Amino acid sequence: MLEELQGSGVLIHHWDTDGICSALLLLEKLPKNVVNKTLVLGNYFLTEEELTAYSSYDFVIVVDMALPEENILRLAKKVKVLIFDHHLQQPIPGVDHHNPIGKGEDPQLYPSASWIVNDFLGNPMNVFALLGIIGDHEKRIQTNKEFYSKITDFCLKERLTFDELLMMVSLLDSSYRIGDQKAVEEAPHLLLEYTDAQRILQNIRWKNNLVLLEKEIAKHVTAPGEEKQGVLLKRIHTKFNIISTVTRKIAWDSGKDTVVLNTGFFKDMDQLYVRSGKNLQPLIQQGKMLGYRCGGKTEVLGAVVPKEKTESFLQEILKFLS
Repeated sequence: MLEELQGSGVLIHHWDTDGICSALLLLEKLPKNVVNKTLVLGNYFLTEEELTAYSSYDFVIVVDMALPEENILRLAKKVKVLIFDHHLQQPIPGVDHHNPIGKGEDPQLYPSASWIVNDFLGNPMNVFALLGIIGDHEKRIQTNKEFYSKITDFCLKERLTFDELLMMVSLLDSSYRIGDQKAVEEAPHLLLEYTDAQRILQNIRWKNNLVLLEKEIAKHVTAPGEEKQGVLLKRIHTKFNIISTVTRKIAWDSGKDTVVLNTGFFKDMDQLYVRSGKNLQPLIQQGKMLGYRCGGKTEVLGAVVPKEKTESFLQEILKFLS
């Protein structure tokens, strides 16, 4: 299918390791004139400027981003659209939509967009397909016996350790977490040059990012929070895009449903992030119906909410979880 794409194209990918690795795998197979872009960091939708710019291409590929259906349908009026994803979303008519989870398949079998892309391309097992998985699941992938076995076998063959793969994820994620959109877009091209995955571990710029981030994350993870009816709630204020990491660490350390609110990333909006043992899809749909930027997976919700609406939506989240 990729061979059929003609003319100019843009590849829009998520800013995290899964998005970066998925972009790399596609760029290896796409014409050299295809450009890759990520969204304004923290946004889960295309701005008016982005919609206008991307409508001027011949084709658009969206990977690891559950963009609003209206964004996709608007692009599809002007250009050919392909989607590769593993987030909860309804199949969108009129586009080539590759999302097994959206079609009701077991999320355990499709743990990352990179895995779906790699499978679609017919590639052999490789470090980038696996880094996307580890980026989205970290140590929890060890409970997925099928995929942890694949990772263990690969590490043995390639003389890598699981901890080294975790460190590669942290380094690749560091650009978006410090808010450097340009560096995110440069990352897939850097990886194309790396003949040895160990070079990820030697990237000085990413290592320096981590020093900054680790201090900031530790500060917010260890700060006291509130517990409301068995749900942990933490309010933070930071300019770094670390809300997902902070939420994940608190949730996994405590084993409890966790909600984190960050009031410091946007000027007029707040970030909300939820991790839960419950199916959060109804809550995601509720957020979208209220007009908020909402997305996620079965166990994860990420939302960007106008500051004046934050407390009311926060109460809806706590009500749903308890």
